[in-house]
Parts: sequence; structure tokens; C-alpha cells
Amino acid sequence: MIDPYIKLAKNTVETYIKTGKIITSPDNLPQEMYTRRAGVFVSIHKRDGSLRGCIGTFKPTKKNIAQEIMTNAIAAAAHDPRFPPVTEKELPNLVFSVDILSKPQLVANRQSLDPKKYGIIIQTKDGRRALLLPNLEGVDTVAQQISICRQKAWIPEDEPITIYHFTVERHGKK
Repeated sequence: MIDPYIKLAKNTVETYIKTGKIITSPDNLPQEMYTRRAGVFVSIHKRDGSLRGCIGTFKPTKKNIAQEIMTNAIAAAAHDPRFPPVTEKELPNLVFSVDILSKPQLVANRQSLDPKKYGIIIQTKDGRRALLLPNLEGVDTVAQQISICRQKAWIPEDEPITIYHFTVERHGKK
């Protein structure tokens, strides 16, 4: 049986790419998907493992997880600025994952971080920020996590940052 979080992301993208329409009221989902609110990231990979799109929110922006998944799935497929929109021809060769984020917590001590367990959000005083999900292939140290986040947000190495960590409930690609 396919994971309902993955099924919703996949069906949303397939419907949107094939018809231009957005699923309005998905049914037969676990109750928590209608009642729980959280930040959600939807990642799309090709079967070879390469990234094809990834968009998400670190705090809830919709009324429930189902709507977060649908919004972010379409954004990952059609609006990730790093990639052209997914085409109908690509659909059979895509693999989806959905990460449900815990509420970010301020990090008082970098030694408490673990890139396999925690994702991080870094932020500058002027509000620039970047996020990196946990347990990503090739990211083995906290220094690598922070460096990648700095690069994503164009934050120089010497600029002070505030760090938050979060955990994820991962559905799909491990």
C-alpha cells in the first residue's frame, strides 16, 4: 500500500501536470492530514536519485497538512527556480518524498546538533535565512550543514547567524 502522504503529493503533481487543475478536496486520507498543521517539504527526485524539485514551508501556511502537501508538491514540480517545470513525459520516472517538520527550536549550543537527526534553519539579523533538511546524502557534519545554508542564502562565513533545529517525519525516499 502506498503511503498516503506520497500518494497525495504524486496525485497532485500528476493531475496538475496533465490537466492544469488542482485537486480541491482529496478524500480517504488519514484524519491527521485534515486536522494537523505543520511545515512540509515535498521533494521530487528522478529514479537515478538526482533532485528534480524541492519546495516547502518551515512553518504551516495552510489550514492542514494535506493542503501544505498539495501546494508544495505543485511548487516543487512547476515552480522550483532551479529547474524547468516537470513534463508529463517525466511523470513515470519520478520519486516523491514528503517531510513533515517539527516546530523549529533555537540552538543554544552547536555541539547539540546532528546533521543525521536535525535539519537546520539559519537566519541573519536582517531576516535572510536558509533551511537544510536532515539526513541528506553527503552532508555528514554540522559545519557542512551550516556552510550549505550560508551558500543558499548568500550569507558570508563571517556574518553572525542564529541557528534553529528541527526534526522531520519523513515519508518516502529514505
